[in-house]
Amino acid sequence: MKELQFYFPRPGKWDEFTLTAVFPDMAGFVQNQRYRHRELTPEQLQAFSEVVSALTVLSDEWKAVQAWARLDMCVTGTSTENGEDMVETVEAVTLTVEAVNGRGARKLFTNANYPEFTIPEAGAVAFFKHFTDSRQ
Repeated sequence: MKELQFYFPRPGKWDEFTLTAVFPDMAGFVQNQRYRHRELTPEQLQAFSEVVSALTVLSDEWKAVQAWARLDMCVTGTSTENGEDMVETVEAVTLTVEAVNGRGARKLFTNANYPEFTIPEAGAVAFFKHFTDSRQ
């Protein structure tokens, strides 16, 4: 399993977060490495902004507390070639978000609820791979 976990200590404030990368090492053991927002490069923070822009689609009532990002193959369309139906896919980062409201209620949101939680942009995919692939 490869996953990025984001924790926002102040819900709705995206300038402070902790990132935990979870990934298997070369021996198959699950490793995790933790980073604070100030340890990321400006380029990495720019790529992270694509994740943040997806989180802002939640209503003003709900503020993200934590999010989990995974890399999935997502269907982008279908085509017919030589009489055969073909499914076109692309790698995309998909998010699951835990949010809290002003009354303290918590709720999970997924890309099934919000298509914006599927992020196919190359920068987001490269950001994910940097933290989950390059650590082995």
